[in-house]
Amino acid sequence: MRAVTFHDWMKAALYDPDSGYYQRSDRERWGRAGDYRTSPERSTLFAATFARYFARLYEELGRPATWTIIECGAGSGDFAAGVLDTLARQFPSVFDVTRYIVYDVSDNSLARARERVLQFGDRVRFVSDWDEISVDIGIVFSNELLDAFPVHRVIQTEDGLRELYVTLDEGGAFAWSTGALSTPRLSEFCQTYSIQLAVGQTIEINLEVDEWFARVAHLLAKGFVITVDYGAESVELYDASLRPNGTLRGFRQHEFVDDVLDQPGECDITASVNWTQVKAVGDRVGLKVVEFAPQDKFLLSAGLLTELENELSLAQTEAEKAGLTIGAREMILPGGMASSFQVLVQRRVEKEVSNVA
Repeated sequence: MRAVTFHDWMKAALYDPDSGYYQRSDRERWGRAGDYRTSPERSTLFAATFARYFARLYEELGRPATWTIIECGAGSGDFAAGVLDTLARQFPSVFDVTRYIVYDVSDNSLARARERVLQFGDRVRFVSDWDEISVDIGIVFSNELLDAFPVHRVIQTEDGLRELYVTLDEGGAFAWSTGALSTPRLSEFCQTYSIQLAVGQTIEINLEVDEWFARVAHLLAKGFVITVDYGAESVELYDASLRPNGTLRGFRQHEFVDDVLDQPGECDITASVNWTQVKAVGDRVGLKVVEFAPQDKFLLSAGLLTELENELSLAQTEAEKAGLTIGAREMILPGGMASSFQVLVQRRVEKEVSNVA
């Protein structure tokens, strides 16, 4: 086997049509029985609060006759179901003009999401090809999507910047190797964001973020892009004293995986998001930052406690009430899961609708 960039290896491990982690139908990825739990699975309040926020953005957009919510990387469909249910119950006038698109490259995820939102009929479309989406006014939403994009890994040596590749060792197991940079974009990235690495320091570079936001901006003529993920600004993310080995990690059954190269397709692999990069790229393609905040503070501001009251009033058992209360605490308690995530809201600088492909 010739050495391949870690980017290409990670892409195959996660997205190979037959054995990629996200494509497999024989693995339980979500929930307590799976490898991780995202916020929509932890509490219905997450989707309900965002639905309330979406309704506010609908008003800011001038109450269009129709609009579209595009959810990218929808997983099992819990978020979509929660948003649509909340809009239908609390904001019926918004619900009536809403069309929802579930976009995911995983056929398995789309199948699960389709079952989850079956009650909403043809109001929801399921798409695996980005070119099939056409939206003039609406919202592009993602939760824990960017951290799953394949990344390049580079290491600073005495002789300069080198890239980490994956090869086979003498026993036939995957192993790390180093080589020349596979693309000049890696060194350009370091220059653009003034990254000064210590000798021996390893970092991840997510070039696909640039391409992603260019596609999103091209798609959306008017509206908002909302990105929820975990990461840090460039100066913190690449601080050698904090993260000398980068942020790459794997998860299996809610535990860290010691060696991400072991058993590809069997675990989730992620790397923290560079928010400095995301905001800079967005600015270049016409996405203006409206809000950027830790997830817990964002949810409180967006009305999580109001949604908690609403849901508690509908709960029929003490167990349901307890579950809602615990979920709310997880969303807002200092040091909890939500405090390690961030929410970025960007508004599309309006363009002529005729320019949208």
